[in-house]
Amino acid sequence: MAGRKPYPDEFRVLLVEQVEAGSSRRAAGQRLKVSAATAVRWAGQKTQTGRAERQVLPRKPRSPLEAQAGWLLGLVEQEPDLTLDQIVVRIEGRGVKTSRSAVDRFFHRHGVSFKKKSAGSRADAGGRGGRARAVEGDAADPRS
Repeated sequence: MAGRKPYPDEFRVLLVEQVEAGSSRRAAGQRLKVSAATAVRWAGQKTQTGRAERQVLPRKPRSPLEAQAGWLLGLVEQEPDLTLDQIVVRIEGRGVKTSRSAVDRFFHRHGVSFKKKSAGSRADAGGRGGRARAVEGDAADPRS
């Protein structure tokens, strides 16, 4: 069943309601165009657990950075000008092996973004040397 989306819970509930109203599991499955095995499984789940909706288990975070979440979020709050590379060095100083992209994904999950530096600290526009600037400011240019 890889790649397929599960049926909506409302669809499962509808099938179970039909079975509870007296329809056979197979007939309810046929009406809703699901396999007999699926209809039997859904109705059986309702009998066993008391609910027709599928049970979604909470996912365990895979990132080792989640164990450091409080420290990391506090670090960025105290020192907002840190770069991702500087944060990686600090984390590795705590004995956690990580990468720049893993740190970036961690902060993205937690809603923290890193702003680009202000316009005053950027380099000049590329491809424009001193000569191009002199021509722009030249008042004797006949095309002006």
